[in-house]
Amino acid sequence: MVRVLLDATALPPLRGGVGRYVDELVAHLPQVGVDLHVLCQQRDVQIYSAAVGWQNIVVLPSWASSPAQRLVWEQVGLLRVIRSRRPDIMHSPHYTMPLANGGRRGPKQVVTMHDATFFSDPDVHLAVKARFFTRWTRFSCRNADALLVPSQATKDELVRAVQADPDRITVIPHGVDHQQFRRPNVEEVREARTWLGLSTAATFIAFLGTLEPRKNIPGLIRAYIASCSSIPSPPTLVLAGGAGWDSEIDTALAEVPAHLRVIRPGFVPDHVLSGLLGGAEIVAYPSFGEGFGLPVLEAMACGATVLTTDRLSLPEVGGDAVAYAKSPEVDDVAAALSRLLADPGAREVLGEAAATRASTFGWLQSARGHLQVYESLVEATTS
Repeated sequence: MVRVLLDATALPPLRGGVGRYVDELVAHLPQVGVDLHVLCQQRDVQIYSAAVGWQNIVVLPSWASSPAQRLVWEQVGLLRVIRSRRPDIMHSPHYTMPLANGGRRGPKQVVTMHDATFFSDPDVHLAVKARFFTRWTRFSCRNADALLVPSQATKDELVRAVQADPDRITVIPHGVDHQQFRRPNVEEVREARTWLGLSTAATFIAFLGTLEPRKNIPGLIRAYIASCSSIPSPPTLVLAGGAGWDSEIDTALAEVPAHLRVIRPGFVPDHVLSGLLGGAEIVAYPSFGEGFGLPVLEAMACGATVLTTDRLSLPEVGGDAVAYAKSPEVDDVAAALSRLLADPGAREVLGEAAATRASTFGWLQSARGHLQVYESLVEATTS
């Protein structure tokens, strides 16, 4: 049995895509036969111990809870944990890794790279964040024994941008939690509308994700205005998800005419998710590019009609089961919204196809892909 030490200390309390990925790994790796040990913050101990047992949990010191302090601990304290736990594999699931574990003296080092948009689209990231992650990506690509990415597009970008060795990069698509993300019933859609403050018969277009520049939220708002201003009973636009740093959103919101409504409900509780996504007329995700696009997959699993773009990895997720705007530009997104709003039959066909395609993605098969990488590294060491 392969012993893996997984560093989950970088996760925020409210989980986005990376958080969901790590949570699902912790839940599923033991199911495929991994002896999993988890490093985590105190608030996550109870969640993770349910999957791996208390004896396999290492808690991050309270002094290291801020991002900068956690990075210091990763370079110093984590090495002590490695020596005491003696794992076969050290898995760092968020770009960075212990510098001193790159010299082949410790366990085999695995690093997950979630996307390469810091290289392909640097302008949609904060400058300091782009510098940090481009430097760490280069270092980890040079020094890790294996790199894991969720899409072929991300692998291609790493090979192009930093000349990463393609033989050390494995594509393992994310899964989806089919118990949580599924076709909602009437009551669940009603509950979502109530949570949003909408009437029981109200229609809405939904976006779910962090409100950051690469998600193209200002473009979506303007496309909504262009496509819905002349509709007699226009749907509400729901911009759901954690607050980001996109300063253009407020400017775009100021352009919304009085007869249209845009609401920003913030982070969505788990029990509302399927009703929000599956109850929307359209789930719009007109991103400039993604390393995977987990919100698209989760919406598909809810039987939603999804509108996205064909940038980077998104066609790998959506296939022919989603609608694509010709580009992320306002006119193209607006045109695609108008076509879908005017054609309920097309929306129904896409929703059926989306749910069928989403059923082929699972976290258990993702965990098996991780296990294969771990085992291949251990076998290479012993051979």
